[in-house]
Amino acid sequence: MRRRDLISVIGSAAVWPLAAHAQQASRMRRIGVLVNLGKDDPLGQARQKAFMQGLQALGWTEGRDVQIDTRWGGGDADQFRKYAAELIALQPDVVLATSGATMPALMQATRTVPIVFVQVPDPVGSGFVASLARPGGNATGFTQFDFSLSGKWLEVLKEIAPRVAHVAVLRDPVDPAGTGQFGAIQIAAPPLGIEVRPVDVREPNEIENGIAALANTTDGGLIITGSAPSAVHRDLIIKLAAQYRLPAVYPYRFYATDGGLVSYGPNTIDPYRQAASYVDRILKGAKPADLPVQAPTRYELVINRKTAKSLGLALPQAMVARADELID
Repeated sequence: MRRRDLISVIGSAAVWPLAAHAQQASRMRRIGVLVNLGKDDPLGQARQKAFMQGLQALGWTEGRDVQIDTRWGGGDADQFRKYAAELIALQPDVVLATSGATMPALMQATRTVPIVFVQVPDPVGSGFVASLARPGGNATGFTQFDFSLSGKWLEVLKEIAPRVAHVAVLRDPVDPAGTGQFGAIQIAAPPLGIEVRPVDVREPNEIENGIAALANTTDGGLIITGSAPSAVHRDLIIKLAAQYRLPAVYPYRFYATDGGLVSYGPNTIDPYRQAASYVDRILKGAKPADLPVQAPTRYELVINRKTAKSLGLALPQAMVARADELID
């Protein structure tokens, strides 16, 4: 082979991997998103917006280098299964799962497509990951809170309404996290002199009947656990708490801003921006098995003083002083 031809061959060989890399880098990537809430829910829209902002800050633009397929489950387990199958059939590069309620359907649909989850209470106990430090499978993400926080809700309720002795705990009986949260509340109840009982939260009539039954007592209160159905039916829950004049503690700030008495829990918007960073790393070659699951580092106490006044509750000054936000 002549020297000129040899140089040409070597030069072409050097260009091939670079061209292939450039083609791969410019390929339209695909992200599936399975949302636990309904499409018309402002909270779901705010979370989706935070996720999109996070992607944009990392250089991803929808329609240019990434396509996002979103399915809104509306708190319906059947819809979660249907949409999980649909999203996986689209062969996404990665899927964002919002809440632990959507994870069983996605894990059933695939054990290979990378999944980044947000607001999952117990990913190890639920079998989604092997450990927080080394997830080991196709899923990783951001936890919701430790179950021990559930006992804290009971303490907050007793502090703001000392006469409370009977508490209905609204939880999702199908979601393992609902069982875990209720279990933690049961453990915390006896030292506080409180009797607790579960109320299913998947259907409106279950919520209405459970709260109405509690209204017959003069020392009743409510604990609303973190679950997709609770968030979907939050307007009804807050309305019934006001109607029956029941003090209630909620897991997230948005309940208090919507009229709930008090909330204590992590921020529910920021994790979606954080999830964008994990999606970005996976799109660039990282494996979920090597990305540690992250937990909240801060919890917010939010009090709605207008609701407290309507219930005739005198807010303890110590609680007011440590509140992160007071709503008038």
